[in-house]
Amino acid sequence: MKVTLVGFATLWLLAAGMDIAPAGAEADSGALAKALDRVSGERLLAEVAKLSSEEFNGRQTGSPEDFLSGLYLASQFQAMSLEPPRATSAATQSAEPVPTMTRPVTVTQIEDSPLLQFSLGDQTFPLRPGSDYLPVLDSPSIDAAAPLVFVGYGISDPDCGYDDYAELDVSNKVVLFLRGKPERYPHHATHADKERTARQKGAIAYLTATGPILSAYEARRGLSGRPSAFYGATEGEQVLPGAWIGTEVAERLVAGQGSDGKTLRELQEALNRDPTPRSFVTRALVRMKWISRRAPGTLYNFLFLLPGHDPILKDEIVILGAHRDHFGRQAGLLFAGADDNASGTAVLLEVARVLAQSGLQPKRSILFASFSGEEQGLLGSTLYVSRPVFPLQRTVAMINVDHAGIGNGRLTVGVTGLDKSVVARAGQVAGLTDHVDLFGFFPGGDHVPFKEAGIPTVTVVTGGVHPHFHQPSDTADTIQPDLLRTATRYVLALTWGLANQERLTAQDKGR
Repeated sequence: MKVTLVGFATLWLLAAGMDIAPAGAEADSGALAKALDRVSGERLLAEVAKLSSEEFNGRQTGSPEDFLSGLYLASQFQAMSLEPPRATSAATQSAEPVPTMTRPVTVTQIEDSPLLQFSLGDQTFPLRPGSDYLPVLDSPSIDAAAPLVFVGYGISDPDCGYDDYAELDVSNKVVLFLRGKPERYPHHATHADKERTARQKGAIAYLTATGPILSAYEARRGLSGRPSAFYGATEGEQVLPGAWIGTEVAERLVAGQGSDGKTLRELQEALNRDPTPRSFVTRALVRMKWISRRAPGTLYNFLFLLPGHDPILKDEIVILGAHRDHFGRQAGLLFAGADDNASGTAVLLEVARVLAQSGLQPKRSILFASFSGEEQGLLGSTLYVSRPVFPLQRTVAMINVDHAGIGNGRLTVGVTGLDKSVVARAGQVAGLTDHVDLFGFFPGGDHVPFKEAGIPTVTVVTGGVHPHFHQPSDTADTIQPDLLRTATRYVLALTWGLANQERLTAQDKGR
């Protein structure tokens, strides 16, 4: 991976020559209050509608539409008179504008009219894409029919006394495993681990499903048992064809079978209770057929800077980031990605717009980062951390905004490396003290590579259930503009506070 300059002269040469209008002395609290009042729910909703429209076709990482959505954002930043950051070349010692960072990716698309059906005896049951199942988005093409084997949670760890594949032959069969793991199992069990195990055991394909018994995390996220879009394997690894099926479909495939004829719920209860395998060959024959097209693409991170104006602190950086990628058009379904994450991208634009129009001048520099590749394993944010435009030791905090358009009216804020009082002050400044719930580390999102690099992070999402998570139903008409405005006001106050606090102490920065 390397940092690459894009030869779009009209994109960065114009922007590089524009300066932020001077605002005079440091803005007082009254000026910030006026800036907070400039935040527009209508404008935010319009940006979400734009980004989640068919014009950008779901913004799949590396696709032409993902790039076009980035160019659209660049045009908006340019209209605000923001400029690309300037990185100094070690060879020339010259400062050059860096509007983008790029890396190659593979763009995978499941073509229209996929087929997944199962037969029990002389009855065949066709399944509907979207409601009954979704192919895992990095699946290869498949045209096969094979017996189905239920393999519990799909974990094989004999050294730990847990093996769902014990004394079971799954060669040339399709396996069905539950998502997650039993609470008593002491190790992580990722989807990629389960897929790898199925492949090593000789399975030709897999199905996965959420069990009827939800973990506390799954219940908090409001999972309904519906299939969701996602990428399954670790980047660069050989993949097995697979699909996520609905919980009700999984129940029909296994209920009343096995040695004791249990329901799926009873099987999951037993798996959660003790390590005895509950795996068995079902009576179902599964037919899977779809075409998966793969093509080379390019991931683009778009970067724009609001320069700091303090003689000393201007060389320190606060990053405000949001991923703009989603899943594109898969299996004949458009995944528009309004809440995930056109909403966070709209927040990014609105914060930049309000700061630019108000004339407020931060002490530290603020880097606005539109990442791609989040859905494929945090590729864009990992790229930035591996090749930062500004030295990481000068980056005082990274703020990540994701899923900011739907919820219960509250904000869920995850904090690492900062004293929570620093983050709580933003809620006070924005008049949202009673709407902000502070937590520690969130395990997923573009903040993770920064956290792992030792940079303090703040993650902002709207609280409560996000019912359209990774669904084709995640469209602009589901977005709550008042909640989006609340999130933006908080992020604006937080960004401004971190950019202007006189000194981030060692305790504040967690270093």
